[in-house]
Amino acid sequence: MSGLYLTRGLFPEEFLRPTVEFILNVQQPSGEIPWFESGYTDPWDHIEAAMGLTIGGEHEAAVRAYKWLADAQLDDGSWWASYRGDEIDNSKRRETNFVAYIATGVWHHYLVTEDRDFLRALWPAVESAIGFVLSLQTEHGEIHWAVDGDGKAKCDALVTGCSSIYKSLECAMNIALTLGEEKPHWKEARTGLGQALRFKPERFDRTWESKARYSMDWFYPVLAGVLPQAEGHARLMARWDEFIETGLGCRCVSDEPWATVAESCELVMALLAAGDHARAVEVYSWLHQWRAADGSYWTGYQWVEDLLWPDEKPTWTAGAILLAADALTHHTAASELFTRVKLLDVESQDSQKRIN
Repeated sequence: MSGLYLTRGLFPEEFLRPTVEFILNVQQPSGEIPWFESGYTDPWDHIEAAMGLTIGGEHEAAVRAYKWLADAQLDDGSWWASYRGDEIDNSKRRETNFVAYIATGVWHHYLVTEDRDFLRALWPAVESAIGFVLSLQTEHGEIHWAVDGDGKAKCDALVTGCSSIYKSLECAMNIALTLGEEKPHWKEARTGLGQALRFKPERFDRTWESKARYSMDWFYPVLAGVLPQAEGHARLMARWDEFIETGLGCRCVSDEPWATVAESCELVMALLAAGDHARAVEVYSWLHQWRAADGSYWTGYQWVEDLLWPDEKPTWTAGAILLAADALTHHTAASELFTRVKLLDVESQDSQKRIN
């Protein structure tokens, strides 16, 4: 199917219900959400799928997903790169943007449910995770992308990873303020990270080939709110023809004929953040031709060879489909999480307490 055009107030609940059910069917009794049946689970994509459950109204299942993550957290606040049930699947590294993302997922769930008990219960995991991530921030503001199996920092930074962390720090700060926790150094860390992303390109991709050919490096600073709206729009337009295949979606890599559904969904939200609603609606309308009969979505399409590749329908792609639909329709109270920067302040929180 293609041509699904969404607008504010018209969330296609019946159409997307099978997509929610797909995530539920893959979720394990423990709460873990693997990529697919018999696949592994990584913390970032687990959270992406959990946010899809929240949007779909499956709040208890989403809480189980976050509880599984909190239970698997290491003493230093981090998680290994991937898991299979109770077993560690990849103990070679722990990635900072994976670790920080719990703040985004937890804040997203709270915005939708207003469940303060949930927020308080997950606070120790969020606090510990952010502590681990910020221990890897340099004096220049960027954050090392990972530590190895022995806990030694892999001393380089990724634009996409640091942009994701920038959004997670916004969410972490809002959680802290909502719970009355004092974390002034988180604000300083976020400011420094933003300065590095905007003005210090030399601090990224220092020890490997530039990742600029990847679409996520192109749109993530816009998606995460690193750039003001006008600058974000200019950034997207500057390389639009390089990454967009009309009628298919966003390329994962600029020099490969491969459009991927999850990246296209994230681009939809980046376009909304940049104030380009028309393009956001159009790109999202292309993606449902990659939908399977069970409501899941294929990872992507390679148009030179005319094949769906890889032969995978990940839960996190389903989560991205739901996040983009929510952003376009304003279906939940978290619909603007990835399209606006919204930092709470003490005065607004005090006013809210007085009202409540």
